[in-house]
Amino acid sequence: MSNTAQSLASKRIASLLDENSFVEIGGCVTARNTDFNLSEKETPADGVITGYGVIDGSLVYVYSQDASVLNGTIGEMHAKKIVRLYDLAMKTGAPVIGLVDCAGLRLQEATDALNAFGEIYTKQVMASGVIPQITGIFGTCGGGLAIVPALTDFTFMEEKSGKLFVNSPNALEGNEISKCDTSSAKYQSEEAGLVDVLGSEEEILAQMRLLISMLPSNYEDNSSYEDCTDDLNRVCPELENCVGDTAIALSQIADNNEFFEVKAAYAKDMVTGFIRLNGATVGCVANRSEVYNDEGEKTESFDKVLSVRGCKKAADFVKFCDAFEIPVLSLTNVKGYKATKCSEANIAKAAAQLTYAFTNATVPKVNIVIGEAFGSAYLAMNSKSTGADMVFAWPGAQIGMMDARLAAKIMYADSDAATINEKAAEYADLQSSAMAAAKRGYVDSIIEAEDTRKYVIGAFEMLFTKREDRPSKKHGTV
Repeated sequence: MSNTAQSLASKRIASLLDENSFVEIGGCVTARNTDFNLSEKETPADGVITGYGVIDGSLVYVYSQDASVLNGTIGEMHAKKIVRLYDLAMKTGAPVIGLVDCAGLRLQEATDALNAFGEIYTKQVMASGVIPQITGIFGTCGGGLAIVPALTDFTFMEEKSGKLFVNSPNALEGNEISKCDTSSAKYQSEEAGLVDVLGSEEEILAQMRLLISMLPSNYEDNSSYEDCTDDLNRVCPELENCVGDTAIALSQIADNNEFFEVKAAYAKDMVTGFIRLNGATVGCVANRSEVYNDEGEKTESFDKVLSVRGCKKAADFVKFCDAFEIPVLSLTNVKGYKATKCSEANIAKAAAQLTYAFTNATVPKVNIVIGEAFGSAYLAMNSKSTGADMVFAWPGAQIGMMDARLAAKIMYADSDAATINEKAAEYADLQSSAMAAAKRGYVDSIIEAEDTRKYVIGAFEMLFTKREDRPSKKHGTV
């Protein structure tokens, strides 16, 4: 261990990894450049501790920036140590976790530092979809360094001291930090959607450990299972009452009621996260129309529509799951698209990205229609026609072009109320009911809400050996 052994950077590593498992690499490296009196300054480990260790017995690589060494600035050797770490991680197929606390590029090293920084970007791009990448932000992460967490899969941020920005709040036209702190954890999680998990330093380190325990080590790893101690056939009697807040519904279905939600503060109308079913990790995407707090009080409500942010959030999540062979479960309750002038500018593209993500994914995909499933918004949410392997529906689910009464009003525009009511009931029975969809083969089975857990587990067990090819091509363009 280098001279930074007692630094905050090394303490973070010790808290993150299993006890006494960390092995440092490159502890003797110092800054190579001597310009602008840099040779007169001590640069132990060149401001970043790099090495490997284990989390719950699984190998991980870690780098932790040391703000006590030139404010954690990135110089040539600092960057090369991180690049070297990525090389090892790619060879061995293990995740990389970066703990960021950095004032930016080291000015004394100029182009050498800039070039080496570009090499970090390159390694991150090469590692994308091969090994999981996680970033923790504990101090400043500004300028070009803000691209680093954006290139990783999941970002954790300390809620008080963490600062994440490309341009500082005071550099934005018409803004200054007292008006809107665009670098804060709150802004970056709620508005930018770049941060997945917020909390104190201790909380986010613990959450990183939990996430790593749920993820495969690489895209070929199929051993990310744990013994299931929950009843596979457990009945969930309260599940039907959770149709509004699907974050609660997913926790009800999950082994031991454990749901790891990502981007919880962003696009709350769409829920994304991980659960275990029979010990195996499953990625979950669900429409949400209500949010309840821990006391059971409703705090927010939304229309049952797809939003631009919700589509992008879900699409990115599905792409991650597909890259790492994580099965996907979707809970559908949607009747259209968000109708605002701002949304209209981007909703078609965002919905296309979501449709593409679900349809292009070759992992096992199971959809449960828990409420309404109308129009092309339903198609974007993992329908049978866009690639779902199994589709279940609760008895009260409605599946079709649109709400039955609205359809009746359009078809019988000149009729009286009694006729419209009669035709709406007829339309609901013949065209919009779960049974009507099941008779046409668009729903595989109608299940009671309380039995959802056992049916979903059974479906994924059946799909475990699924193999599906796609047309030969370099890559899609959506």
